[in-house]
Amino acid sequence: MVISSSEISTRIVEAVMAQKLAPGSRLGEQQLAMLFDCSRTIVREALMRLAARGIVTVSARRGWYLVEPSQDEAREAFEARRVIETGLIRSMKGVEPGAIKRLKAHVAREKAAVKGSDVGARSFLLGDFHVCLAECLGNNLLAETLRDFTARTTLIAMRYQSPADAAQSCAEHGQIVQALEAGDLPRAEQLMAAHLSTWQLKLRLPGDADPLAQLRDALAPVRGEAQDLRTRVSPRHRKPRPEKSTYLGEVL
Repeated sequence: MVISSSEISTRIVEAVMAQKLAPGSRLGEQQLAMLFDCSRTIVREALMRLAARGIVTVSARRGWYLVEPSQDEAREAFEARRVIETGLIRSMKGVEPGAIKRLKAHVAREKAAVKGSDVGARSFLLGDFHVCLAECLGNNLLAETLRDFTARTTLIAMRYQSPADAAQSCAEHGQIVQALEAGDLPRAEQLMAAHLSTWQLKLRLPGDADPLAQLRDALAPVRGEAQDLRTRVSPRHRKPRPEKSTYLGEVL
């Protein structure tokens, strides 16, 4: 059976959400064609789909590769998710029992994955909760949009975030489902906004990063043992120290 370009793009997105493909990973057409046993034309169609969705990009020098989100793109992605997901909950009149059952089952799988050792499954399920929520609330179009945004924010997290507290994220998902089950949609909306804000704040995204920080640290005056060694030099071999240091690290 020949694989379709849609199936290839889905597999790539799932690998991103499972944190199995890192930002900037190269996606060679020939290698993917061999892997999926299909033509390069089908692979190229899949990659073009992902490019249109903002997940991969192409250059003449590097070929196809996963995007490496900038700090501004990180903020924009989380802001977009907050608008979509809180707005989706706000627009609902209620949630069907079948949808609640599905969401609770999803959270149960998350909990099992958090206790297990499969980091990929855990990462995928935590991200897929938001897609599942959109589907359960009856908006498949937004579910597909959220799948793309979730993949992009996963790439962002892999680039900027310290190891995520998966148990906390899973617990927050459970609280959102509990609020939906109780029919407290304003509470569910509030919890979703707080959940997304929490994980955005966990990103190392300094708003006013010092462009000279790395150089400043590297060229700072030597401290500790190296300085102690300098003080041990015999006084007769030691040159007089000027009153005002002109060492570059101190000037900076």
